[in-house]
Amino acid sequence: MQRTLFNTPGISPLLRWISVRFLRLAGWTLDGRMPDGQAKCVVIAAPHTSNWDLPYTLMVAFALRLNIRWMGKQQIFRWPFGGLMRWLGGIPVDRSRSTNLVAASAQALRGAPGSMHLVVPPEGTRSKTRHWKTGFYWIAHEAGVPIVLAYMDYPRKLSGLGPVFTPTGDIEADMVQIKAYYSQFKGKNWQQFSAE
Repeated sequence: MQRTLFNTPGISPLLRWISVRFLRLAGWTLDGRMPDGQAKCVVIAAPHTSNWDLPYTLMVAFALRLNIRWMGKQQIFRWPFGGLMRWLGGIPVDRSRSTNLVAASAQALRGAPGSMHLVVPPEGTRSKTRHWKTGFYWIAHEAGVPIVLAYMDYPRKLSGLGPVFTPTGDIEADMVQIKAYYSQFKGKNWQQFSAE
C-alpha cells in the first residue's frame, strides 16, 4: 500500500492536531464518526463544488481519524505536483479513456491491508451538473462494502459523516434515498449542486 500523509509516522499526529485546531478556529463543527469495525468503505464526498473541498476534506479526515484515498482527474497529478497529490492520498483518474475503473477500485478496496476509506465525489466534477455518476455505488456494491454518506455544508460550516448505506443492487431505489439525504446540504458554490 502506498504511503500517504495519513499513515506517515511522525507526521500524522501533528497534522491531526493542526487540522482539529484550524477547523475549530475557522468555526467549523464536525459531526458523526466512522462506525467501530468499519475498516473499508466508499465515502461519498458531496456536495463537491469548489477546489477548497480537497483541503477541507483532508482536514476533516484527520480530525475524524479516517484513512482516506480519493480520486481526482489525471491533470492534477502531472509534474511537479504528482508526487504530492499521491502522498495526499490521491488516485489519478483518466476520464478521457474507457477503463474499468469500477472493477479496479473494488479490487483495491478488497485487497487493501488494514483500513481504506475510498472517497468518491458522485458529481465527478466541480462544475454544475444535474446527473450524478454511479461509479461510487458500483465500486461499493462490487467490493461488498457499505457507502458512508459524508457531507460538507459551507453556509453552516458543518461537516462530518452521516448514515452508513448498504447498496442493495437496486440502484434507482437506492439513489433516491441517497440523494434525498444530500438535499439538505449546500456546497461552497451551492448553485452548482443538484441532488435531484
